[in-house]
Amino acid sequence: MEAEESLAKLLRMAGYSEKAIDYYLRKVNVGVLEGAESPGLYTGLCGDSMQIFLKVEDGIIKDARFQAIGCAGAFASGSAITEMVKGKSLEEAWKITEQDVVRELGGLPKPKLHCARLAVDALKKSLEKFKVKG
Repeated sequence: MEAEESLAKLLRMAGYSEKAIDYYLRKVNVGVLEGAESPGLYTGLCGDSMQIFLKVEDGIIKDARFQAIGCAGAFASGSAITEMVKGKSLEEAWKITEQDVVRELGGLPKPKLHCARLAVDALKKSLEKFKVKG
């Protein structure tokens, strides 16, 4: 617990919101979702990678998880976007933007704003498997 609080303090000093810190520390929705669809790993320009798994029934996203190789911003963004898509139609999920992810998190440090883009791009790659496109 002491190590977790120390990490949370460092993340606060770096400019992460409390919600982003919580998502990162609790690893919300991190992991493989058995029986879900995923097209593979998406790698962003920063070198971080993310894979989003979606469980879809009748065009509605019932559950979502992700795996990532990256920083706290990548994990917080992955947690946020997987929470945001649950219960949404595939078309509604396609419309989620990086600004929506940043807003959901209550902000990200400026050098980590690209992590929201990584999450959105990984989601769109997953949605393409269902033939959903803008």
